[in-house]
This record gives sequence, structure tokens and C-alpha cells, in this order.
Amino acid sequence: MQKSTNSDTPVETLNPTRQASGAVQMRIKNANSHHDRLSQSKSMILTDVGKVTEPISRHRRNHSQHILKDVIPPLEQLMVEKEGYLQKAKIADGGKKLRKNWSTSWVVLSSRKIEFYKESKQQALSNMKTGHKPESVDLCGAHIEWTKEKSSRKNVFQITTVSGNEFLLQSDIDFIILDWFHAIKNAIDRLPKDPSTPSRNLELFKIQRSSSTELLSHYDSDMKEQKPEHRKSLMFRLHHSASDTSDKNRVKSRLKKFITRRPSLKTLQEKGLIKDQIFGSHLHTVCERENSTVPRFVKQCIEAVEKRGLDVDGIYRVSGNLATIQKLRFIVNQEEKLNLDDSQWEDIHVVTGALKMFFRELPEPLFPYSFFERFVEAIKKQDNNTRIETVKSLVQKLPPPNRDTMKVLFRHLTKIVAKASKNLMSTQSLGIVFGPTLLRAENETGNMAVHMVYQNQIAELMLSEYSKIFGSEED
Repeated sequence: MQKSTNSDTPVETLNPTRQASGAVQMRIKNANSHHDRLSQSKSMILTDVGKVTEPISRHRRNHSQHILKDVIPPLEQLMVEKEGYLQKAKIADGGKKLRKNWSTSWVVLSSRKIEFYKESKQQALSNMKTGHKPESVDLCGAHIEWTKEKSSRKNVFQITTVSGNEFLLQSDIDFIILDWFHAIKNAIDRLPKDPSTPSRNLELFKIQRSSSTELLSHYDSDMKEQKPEHRKSLMFRLHHSASDTSDKNRVKSRLKKFITRRPSLKTLQEKGLIKDQIFGSHLHTVCERENSTVPRFVKQCIEAVEKRGLDVDGIYRVSGNLATIQKLRFIVNQEEKLNLDDSQWEDIHVVTGALKMFFRELPEPLFPYSFFERFVEAIKKQDNNTRIETVKSLVQKLPPPNRDTMKVLFRHLTKIVAKASKNLMSTQSLGIVFGPTLLRAENETGNMAVHMVYQNQIAELMLSEYSKIFGSEED
């Protein structure tokens, strides 16, 4: 109990420890009326005498970085391109097959990776245990394709990573899964084939860093009432950013001088410093370089498959180890002597995977863009004989490298179909595998599902009516 300085009325206070921590409500007792109680009741705010003042950080650079962290949103948030619920199943881990187990996942697509959460990302991050990270898929060097053989469900596509992980994604709603397929494929296409190559994320990071000066300047105007130490750290950061800009200008100047003095591509090729690529080059370019109408690598793969892969279950449908396929791709591009009978290529699925990758990476598909609509119109014809004759006429009009390579490939695939009782690969199965790889529209702005149906049907017709379209003579 203590006395008030204004009257003799006793005043009751709270525990001293609570008094030091904040506000204390004082109540004046023995008031005679309601008006008296209102006039005599008061609230006194005490200072935080018990609160320890946080020391000011003397590390100005670190302090400014903390401020930047609050001002600039994380790079990962800036790069999120799409998110939503999909059905997901992981069927391989590092090349080792796993038991298929479907589950609903909240899928988050960024510019370089896909993350899988059990619930929406915001809820997952709030409920996530410390140190636990969501399952992540690196899209750099990955491959995406539709598949009907891996699941009885409809609308299923597969993602295969460089490390040998394989995922199936599915949705019963057509436009949703098509939108996801297109978004992921575009993200993969934007990334370099080599995972060690810096991606466009680095460019965005540079842009984000360069814009930090402007953000700091704006933030500094709001911090003028803050303590001097804070303002000094911001000025230090501004000065540091200005020096970075000066360094960048010097680097740009040196790069311009180098570019103006660098030798031409032709000169480097003549000196053998840059070698022509097989994967990713136009078909006619590869054929002209080899003085043939069918690429040597295509012939080597077909020969290896017909030698030891015709009876293999799921040939061309089962994916090989992507890391080994990339190794084979590198050797072929370096024009090193290739021996597909070597033990490192003993898995025939690696050979078939490399052959599919060669056709998939052609800048213009085996069926040229200019012929796409004409082949689609041909397959739409109701009369089977008219359909065959129209397709045959179109094939004969193709450039020699396209026509001859097509003939060699489909003759090989007819041999696969002939062993369907052992390898379980029917005409329809091969049509699903090769249709989207060999035939696609230049601008896929229409209905992708409809295009996929036509692509498969055209490939099936080329297989089932091979002798009528190409003739029965051997090369």
C-alpha cells in the first residue's frame, strides 16, 4: 500500500515485477459516487525499466543486408510461375525403380525447379518442421513427355531428371493438365541442357541486386527518423552498390572490346576449336556434313536395337538412365569414335533414349513444320485408301534427308511391331511414343490434346501401311 501524492486516499498497486514490465491500472477506492469514480480513476503508463535495450549492430554491412532482406522479396517468390493441386507419383529415384504410389500434392513451378507440398505452400511453410524441406525436382536437363503406358489413368505425363528421378503427374481435368504440361515444357526449354550451366535465374538475381540501390534509396527516406547508426549503414550500402555499378561498366567495356576482336565462327571451326554438333542441329545440316541422307548416329542406334533389343519388354517405351544418355550425347557431339557395343551402353534403353532425344532436339521435326497441317488434313479423310494415297504423296514431296530418314526409322519400327508378342510394343504404343516426337506444330496455340491424337494416328498409319506408303524395296 502506498499514498497518492494528491490525496490521502489509499492506492492499490500490482506486483512490482509486473509494474516494471508495462502498464499498471490504478484504482481509487472509496469513491462516493459514480461521477467521483470516473473522475478519480486514472491509468498510469510506466516506462519499460525492466526491458533490456537491444545493442545496435556495429557491423554496418551486415545490418544493411538485413534491411535488404526485409525490403526485397526472396528470389524464389519472384520466380514462381504456376502452382496448384495435381496427382503425383514418383516411380524412380536415381535410376532405381520405385513402386508407384499416387498422392495429391500442391505443385509449385518456378523457373528452374518444381516443389511438391502436401498442402498449399503457405500452409505447408507454416506447418513445416524446422530443417524439413519439400521434395524438389531440378528441371535443368530434364525431359517431359506424355505417357499412357506407365498408368491406366488418363492425362498422365512423365518428368525424367538428369539424376535419374522419374515423376508422373496427372489430372482428370484436360485443360488443367495441358496447361501444366505446356508450362513445365516451356520452363525446361528455357534452361540449358547442361545442369552446370548458369540459368536465367542468375540474370534475374543480377537485376534484383542492381535494383537494390533504388529500393534502399526509397527506404532511406522513410528511415530519416531512425537512429544515426541505421542511416550510416544505409549510406555505406548505397556507396557499395555504386562501386558495383562502376565495376560492371568496366566489365561491359572489356566484353565489347573482346567481341569486336574475336574470330568468326567459321575460323574457329576451321581451326578445330569448335566442333559441329549432332544433337540440336538441323537434319539437313547433319546429312550434308556426313555426305548422306540419313544421319550416321541414327543408323548406329537402329543397328544396335535390331541386334540386341527387338525382344526387350517395353523397348522405346521404357526410359533409360538420363545421366548415361547425356553422356552418350556428349560423346556423339564431340565426334569421338562411337561403339554402341561397349559395355557402358549395355542397357539398350539408353540407346533408344538417345535416339528419341536426337529426334526430339531437332530444331525442325522430322515431319517439317510446313507439312504439319497437310498431314493432319490427310489423316482426317474418312476413306482409308484416300488417306494412304494422300500421305504417300506428301512423303514423296519431303526433302531427301527427311524422307530417307523417315523411311529407315519406320522400317525399323515395323520390325519392333513384328516382335510385339515378346516386347509388348504394338503399333498404337509406338505411335504414342513417336507421334509427338516426330510431328508437331510450329506454334502450339490450338488444342494440344487434339494435336496429340492426330500425331499418334499419323505415326500409326505410317507403321501399319509402311509398304504402301514407302514401297517394299530395301535400301
